[in-house]
Amino acid sequence: MNEFEKNVQSKTDDVADSAIGFIGSFVFFAAMFTIAVVIKAVGS
Repeated sequence: MNEFEKNVQSKTDDVADSAIGFIGSFVFFAAMFTIAVVIKAVGS
């Protein structure tokens, strides 16, 4: 084992971190899309 395997900074699972990142970005873009649809519907 090298020194990086012995001294890890985060012991959490990478899958959980990836899922949080994916869900967070998906919610952000879904919110942007929803806001754009509402603005277009109100404007026309």
